[in-house]
Amino acid sequence: MPYFINKKKERIHYKSIKGKWPGIIFIHGLNSDMSGQKALSLEKFAKRNKLRFIRFECRGHGKSDGKFEDFTISDWKKDLIDIIDNIAKGPQILVGSSMGGWLMFLAAKSRSRRIVGLVGLAAAPDYIDEFYKKLPFKKKKEMNKRGIIKYSSYGFSYLIKKKYIIDGRKNKILNKEFKWNKPLILIQGLKDNVVTPDLPEKIVKKIKGNQIQIKLLKNSDHRLSEPFDLNIINESIKSIIKN
Repeated sequence: MPYFINKKKERIHYKSIKGKWPGIIFIHGLNSDMSGQKALSLEKFAKRNKLRFIRFECRGHGKSDGKFEDFTISDWKKDLIDIIDNIAKGPQILVGSSMGGWLMFLAAKSRSRRIVGLVGLAAAPDYIDEFYKKLPFKKKKEMNKRGIIKYSSYGFSYLIKKKYIIDGRKNKILNKEFKWNKPLILIQGLKDNVVTPDLPEKIVKKIKGNQIQIKLLKNSDHRLSEPFDLNIINESIKSIIKN
């Protein structure tokens, strides 16, 4: 599998296929990787439609270099920008899942000329405040004292450093309005117990543009990986390409 080596000599694991423009870049969620159902389904979609496609793993995830707890939202944004600048060619559609949806918005602001459309899959921009608010008092105390805690959620356990919280707050996108006059489609399951279904509405209130859609899927959860969900994702990308 190929790697991109960044300026710090760290490897970012990715897979790409050649094809027509616009290309598609899939951005995975927190503590996930590039081998999930959505990424593989998108790759098949790209192959069928002869489109360029990239899936990759942020540092500290999957087979990319580093330990999860050593990185922050800024680092993962840099990984996505590195992929856009060095691996992708031409115009791109970004498809961001959960945390990947936050990175998608950050990259769209930084590389707006290269990005022709955005598809958020249970996109979770600015989730840090909510995450910290829900931390038990004991965990907050431990983080302030030791600078690191062990955190368990939905069957996963991982280490979280204080710098992850501080950096996340510096990368907010919903604290001020921004313009996006290109397609943006937010796909959200109403049975999602990780990202609340009212978040897409909060997002679109902050984004000024006339090509914005929210697709609420009644029986879908956070994974958005059932055949119906995957079909909706594919159709959304098709609509951006035709645009």
